[in-house]
Amino acid sequence: MSPRVSVVIPSYNNADFIEATVESVLAQTFADFELVISDHSSTDDTWDLLQRFASDPRVRLFQTPSGGGAPANWLAVTAEASGELLKLVCGDDIIEPDCLAVQVAAIDSAPGIVMVSAKRDLIDARGNVVIRARGLAGMTGRRPGRTAMRRTVVAGANIFGEPACVLFDRAAFTAAGGWKADHPYVIDQQTYCDVLARGDFYGVDRSLAHFRLSAGQWSVNLAKSQSDQVIGFHHALAARNPGVLSRRDLVVGDARARLTAVQRRLAYLWVGRRMHAAE
Repeated sequence: MSPRVSVVIPSYNNADFIEATVESVLAQTFADFELVISDHSSTDDTWDLLQRFASDPRVRLFQTPSGGGAPANWLAVTAEASGELLKLVCGDDIIEPDCLAVQVAAIDSAPGIVMVSAKRDLIDARGNVVIRARGLAGMTGRRPGRTAMRRTVVAGANIFGEPACVLFDRAAFTAAGGWKADHPYVIDQQTYCDVLARGDFYGVDRSLAHFRLSAGQWSVNLAKSQSDQVIGFHHALAARNPGVLSRRDLVVGDARARLTAVQRRLAYLWVGRRMHAAE
């Protein structure tokens, strides 16, 4: 029988963190899950380090060829999932031991919920908490999917958090077309919104994941490139979902996206300097 939940990890050059990430998944209090890990032809010791988990019956390991960047690895590892529900955890992030239990209970709390997200702590490379309980922008409890879609656009930011914060209904995810890579910087956020076009959202008002800030992450680009992709996503979403976003929503969201991109870049620079000063 297929497991209730598939947790998938697309790893790439995560040797410093991959073991902690995998251990956090295997320590879940919720038992009915599989863990699928694809390594995108890492050039460090990631693949070798993963071998100590190969004997665990919950774990499947495979490698993907280089090329295509993070989107290619996300697509490949997700294609191997067999569970009813899906969670992607990047190879340097961590989830709390009761993350799956809490999120499965939330998605089961009422029919029609297709996505659950939780707040998260932002941590540095050493695991020190930089910011606690970030995310959701007040969108806690059950909310209509279209309301959640509008809220993230008007905020000019991904209020749902990184994939480790999120649990999907896999059927809704598949019906939405899977991971959307036309705006790679917001591959997660635009996919969330396409899922939410098919049902309701539930926000868990506590931190269930830890997102690691690192200047070497693939998502750290120039601020203008970031904001251009977010704005492109806003307008593509509006075109796909008539009536969800007003012209004012787009103007406000686009302006906030530009500001958010600058703030994000400054935050990464600050974390980098903090880590350097601590050495």
